[in-house]
Amino acid sequence: MTDAANNIVMNTEGGLPQMNEGETPESQRIHRKRMLTAAFRLFGKFGFDEGVAGHITVRDPEKTDHFWVNPMGMSFKQIKMSDLLLVNHEGQVVEGNGLLNGAAFTIHSHIHKARPDVTAAAHTHSVYGKSWASLGRKLDPITQDSCAFYDDHAVFDDFTGVVLDMGEGERIAAALGDNKAAILQNHGLLTVGESVESAAWWYITMERTCQAQLMAEAAGTPKLISPESARVTHETVGSEFAGLFSFQPLLSVISAEQPEMFDED
Repeated sequence: MTDAANNIVMNTEGGLPQMNEGETPESQRIHRKRMLTAAFRLFGKFGFDEGVAGHITVRDPEKTDHFWVNPMGMSFKQIKMSDLLLVNHEGQVVEGNGLLNGAAFTIHSHIHKARPDVTAAAHTHSVYGKSWASLGRKLDPITQDSCAFYDDHAVFDDFTGVVLDMGEGERIAAALGDNKAAILQNHGLLTVGESVESAAWWYITMERTCQAQLMAEAAGTPKLISPESARVTHETVGSEFAGLFSFQPLLSVISAEQPEMFDED
């Protein structure tokens, strides 16, 4: 089954939808760039932009030591697929026109190097994420949705300013470890996935989870889900498939609302 509006290709083998990016590097590249563009538009729609801060990257399917990223200084709300930059791990823009965000390169290049399983990574300065990050704490399993991050996120507690030092990029990647997300203390949230769709969804739901816990703690003392139940719930709501599939309703809406984002000129 193919959705022409967003170029998603899904099959239903075994009764569960699965993503198929295509058979060639070119078709895979187009799919990843379309999903990256849609993720930026959604982040803009949800108000995750903050000036020139924030970036999402996706590994190129052929040049695996290169990634696609947004140009610095362009609003998430206006990014088109043709605006994306292709950057190598030396920080050189090899395709596209625009400025490369130094922090984007420092953080994402080290994550892509350290985690071959990571296809995409997302980081912005969203309000609830950076508010929760100021506490220097992991999120608690207080809701079904928060269990997506149970034993699957870390805290990087070494804020030293804007991340332009390569050593700090290495430390962030080390702190992330094998997790799907990290809370960068005094900074914001970082999520990763095997697809743009899952990385973007983890960011969206992690931001909402921060909001929910801030609200719950303002009202009282939240009751925690037991470790056993949290682990079982994580297997359902925290899987790569869950992240990929949860992104689809949002993708369908933004593709219908803003189809011009896929223009290639």
